[in-house]
Amino acid sequence: MPSVAGLTLFAVACSGSGNSAAQGPGPVFDGEGGRTVACMVHQPAPPGSRYTDPQRRDSAQVLTLLHYYTVNGSKPYCDGQPPRAADRRWAQLYVDLGADPAAVHRLLPPVGGR
Repeated sequence: MPSVAGLTLFAVACSGSGNSAAQGPGPVFDGEGGRTVACMVHQPAPPGSRYTDPQRRDSAQVLTLLHYYTVNGSKPYCDGQPPRAADRRWAQLYVDLGADPAAVHRLLPPVGGR
């Protein structure tokens, strides 16, 4: 008969507790269906590993992000508010992926303000 400690270790190992690879990949970027928009929507949460982890990246999802900010990054938010922390993280990811920072310059934190 297996010991309780052995079963506990097995359960923890299988659940991936504490292992970021076992955690969900995070939100999907809201690219507003790829349509032309007059203003942007705020992203409800910062990017997760589906965008930040090269092992988990989905090319189609990354291309949606890149396209959205290339076309819309200079537009205001529909609610007239400034970018939120999550918006800034997505814009920084856009730059980190090699895209032109000029497209999202107003979304990025001021230099020295990160």
